[in-house]
Amino acid sequence: MSISNNEILQMAEVVSREKELDKEIIFIAIEAALATAIKKLHPDDIEVRVNINRTTGKYDTYRVWDVIEDSDENLFPDRQIALTDARRDSPQLNVGDQIEELMQEVNFGRIAAQAAKQVIMQKVREAKRNQIAERYHGKVGELVSGLVRRVDHGNAIIDLGDAEAILPKSGMIAREGLRPGDRIRALLKTIDTEARGPQLILTRVSPEFLIKLFRLEVPEVGEGIIEILGAARDPGSRSKIAVRSNDGTIDPVGACVGIRGSRVQSVSNEIAGEKVDIIVHSENLGEFVIQALAPAEIESIYIDDSKESMDVVVTEENLSRAIGRGGQNVRLASELTGWELNLMSESEAMEKQDEEMQVLVGQFMAQLDIDENVAGILAQENFASLEEIAYVPKNELMDIEEFDEELVDELRSRARDSLLRNAFADEGEGIPSEDLLKLEGMDPDLATALAKSGIRTSEELAECAVDEVLEIVEISEEDAGKLIMTARAPWFAE
Repeated sequence: MSISNNEILQMAEVVSREKELDKEIIFIAIEAALATAIKKLHPDDIEVRVNINRTTGKYDTYRVWDVIEDSDENLFPDRQIALTDARRDSPQLNVGDQIEELMQEVNFGRIAAQAAKQVIMQKVREAKRNQIAERYHGKVGELVSGLVRRVDHGNAIIDLGDAEAILPKSGMIAREGLRPGDRIRALLKTIDTEARGPQLILTRVSPEFLIKLFRLEVPEVGEGIIEILGAARDPGSRSKIAVRSNDGTIDPVGACVGIRGSRVQSVSNEIAGEKVDIIVHSENLGEFVIQALAPAEIESIYIDDSKESMDVVVTEENLSRAIGRGGQNVRLASELTGWELNLMSESEAMEKQDEEMQVLVGQFMAQLDIDENVAGILAQENFASLEEIAYVPKNELMDIEEFDEELVDELRSRARDSLLRNAFADEGEGIPSEDLLKLEGMDPDLATALAKSGIRTSEELAECAVDEVLEIVEISEEDAGKLIMTARAPWFAE
């Protein structure tokens, strides 16, 4: 029993029409499936190619060998042939070419024929998914809409009209309870090529999804009059977006809210009633943070540029409001601004400032060799580093009531000396000492390599084991031993 020519033609016609695929794609899928089925029926591990006549449905089966180098010892005779042997019949062949031999018509048993048809349908499904992936490739990051067809193992299967997509549980808004027949919007997050054929993966929880919804509801955003510069979400509960108007006559918040809140309400309805705070973006970072933490009232902000963090001080009464339920408000504000926001009460801020002041006073006392009183005055006047003391205009130090010119000159001199010592200490790292350089058998490159690893003197080399030296420099074990023993010579002399 074999799959008849008419069956092949009918299959190509019906599947092409039902799956909306080009008939050529179906023929290619059938050829691949038949080749797979025939290989399984053959006792040896052979390679097979099937060619179907697109008009008659008749198919021919060819056994295929790859031509490889004569010197290749890993030859698989069932599907490979050495170049010399291949050229006996076809002198024009080269390595990498293939030779083919027409096989007799293969008779499938009933089970084998059914299995072949299943493989054909599998290949067709893969071709369909590939076609859909190509069609949606340029739509990644865009909004799509569709009907919930079913919920399977927590994942929702969404009918987009011309394709099916998966909304995984991780991409769903918690507690929104999607049911078959619900019409929803989602963001096409990615096309998963690792699964069984490409799959369209959706999400409804990303900040980008919220931005796209506002772009859809607010024409001014699509026209570029209003920009949405960022968003932060706690999906299904609360979110914040930062907006800016490029037209001074248009209020960005009002435009996004809409008449009687129609626009923001439309967005909120799409995302399970999620409350959306619309915040005016500001180039002034402090002002932007104050807006992002609304409705809490901020007393003061201390910015640490090096750590991209801020200490935000609020009154005791405003602290819980600024933090929000479960830390939600400050967490969303941090995500929106891109800065770590450390909320604290006025008493906590004062305590932290006192601790930092004590650390700074101790540093000044050690670095400048001054008493606690003078160091405390410098810290209270907001001097935070030796560089500031050494190089700010002299009159800024002279303006301090407790300081006279003699003390100012002395402080500036000590600060510069301390900075210079620190610079020399930094430069000294990695520079070998003179006694190490003069050691018998030592050369400058070898000494420099040892110094960069912390062995700067002959005394430090003497304390090393051979293995330690060999980990640092590429010399023989014998030479390493000689250098160490030479460095230890003074020990024996004593």
